[in-house]
Amino acid sequence: MSAMKRLASLRLRRTLFCSLCLGSVAGAGQAADYPPRKPGLWETSVQTDAKGSEKMGPLVSQQCIDAASDKALREMGMGMSQGMCSRQDMRSEGGKLVVDSVCKIGNTTATTHGVISGDFSSSYRMEMTSTYNPPMMGRSGGASVIAARWLGPCKPDQKPGDMIMSNGTKMNMLDMMKNAPKGPAK
Repeated sequence: MSAMKRLASLRLRRTLFCSLCLGSVAGAGQAADYPPRKPGLWETSVQTDAKGSEKMGPLVSQQCIDAASDKALREMGMGMSQGMCSRQDMRSEGGKLVVDSVCKIGNTTATTHGVISGDFSSSYRMEMTSTYNPPMMGRSGGASVIAARWLGPCKPDQKPGDMIMSNGTKMNMLDMMKNAPKGPAK
């Protein structure tokens, strides 16, 4: 496999891993009030260190939100994890949110512990560790640090739900949710 294909494959796996972690964190919001983010443009940096793979630089994206899009995205994460997770706990400890989840991803059980700190109006940080039994995509576990900071109002050419990936690709998460299949065909 060429170096470029291997790098693209690793980035795809890392994105999948981070999406699953975020879905588990959002899904745990059922147990406690998940604080809404301040409306505007947020920059998020995701750094993963998966056991069994090489460490890569952070994946940085920007997202434009308002109160309605923030709520819709949070609910999407909760919906994604509902059928997969047998445990989703979120509690407040010393000014931080602590998240614990056990989710089934295919035939693998992912056990995740995370700590979220910050104020959700200027910045927040999530530190998560996960174990996979049996290993998932050759990994027995990993750790992620997700750091987010508020940049200011959304840019004039942005609308709530717009996400700009690190490679410059722009997509609207709300539009993607509207166009997603609603469930099994009857």
